[in-house]
Amino acid sequence: MNAESRMPEKPGPGSTPGRGPLPRRRLRPALAALVLAVSVVVAVVALGGGGESADRPATASASDAPSAAPPADPALLALARRESGDPYAVGKPDAPVVLIEYSDFQCPFCGRFARETKPELLRDYVEKGVLRIEWRNFPVFGQESEQAARAAWAAGRQGRFWQFHDTAYAHPRERNKGDFAEKALLKMAGEAGIEDLDRFRADMASPAADAAVTRDIEEGYALGVSSTPAFLVNDRPVLGAQPTDVFAEAIEAAEAAAEARAQGGTDE
Repeated sequence: MNAESRMPEKPGPGSTPGRGPLPRRRLRPALAALVLAVSVVVAVVALGGGGESADRPATASASDAPSAAPPADPALLALARRESGDPYAVGKPDAPVVLIEYSDFQCPFCGRFARETKPELLRDYVEKGVLRIEWRNFPVFGQESEQAARAAWAAGRQGRFWQFHDTAYAHPRERNKGDFAEKALLKMAGEAGIEDLDRFRADMASPAADAAVTRDIEEGYALGVSSTPAFLVNDRPVLGAQPTDVFAEAIEAAEAAAEARAQGGTDE
């Protein structure tokens, strides 16, 4: 995340005929100010990389754990949707900690998080009622990334988002080489147990899919997200596929802060 963030790139000349790029709107000034509130913490976690943007080379280095969180920021805490029955979330709506993930299905670091870190977080925190994970589509690598984001939304319409997520991230895939073309996405949908593929195809191409993905993009952009994966643990940003210990420390600190607030204390 950084103050000089940019929107995900528009599809190139190979875009599907009749479909334009996802609609874009400019950042609202009030939300842009949030970037300043988190910039110090972001600078700490960004030092190690572990994330990717469309114009930044991949790096496999990892940073040290982020520094102690500042006092709770209500505007950042409010980004958690906590909607009951949300197919793009896992964990109790009233869990004390919400981890919001902004990811791209073509991002290799996002895949690494999905395969290596998320299963541990599910076991150690989600299943114990401490953590809720909420997904946000944040496609940064062009047309196939946007197609995959729409497909993920369509999978959620049939209650199979996380199965689609796990199928898409099951192994590394080549970027913009057809691995997320419509035919490949339909195959993934079948593997994820989506029964009505005609509905899946229609949902994927619908204006509602565009609107849902755009909502996620604008939320991330307003926060200052410019590379993937990026996370918000309650009000604490973490950038990149950091080691599991970094997430564990952030989750446990956020849980302690939430408990202090609930008891009328302070998390400073």
